[in-house]
Amino acid sequence: MHEQMGFRALADPTRRDILHLLAKHEMTIAEVAENFQMTRAAVKKHLTILSEGDLITVRTDGRSKVNALNPAGMKRVADWFTYFDAFWDERLATLKTEIEKDMQ
Repeated sequence: MHEQMGFRALADPTRRDILHLLAKHEMTIAEVAENFQMTRAAVKKHLTILSEGDLITVRTDGRSKVNALNPAGMKRVADWFTYFDAFWDERLATLKTEIEKDMQ
């Protein structure tokens, strides 16, 4: 996954809302659009960005495009955050130790 594309996809609150919908079940563009006050074309642009970020998959079912959450793409983003979460935990623990030493 291109991390930059994934983070670009996550930057928008509408796209995060779309991911919440797709986490429940796969949906066509029209089904996603029913949940928002925007045109189907605008929803399609959001879905395209999510697909480019590898956060969703799109498959053709007859004349419809069906969108689904891509667990592998979401895991890569979560793993990236987990790495930095551990990094900051370590740094904050070191800072706490140094402050406690200074207070004694």
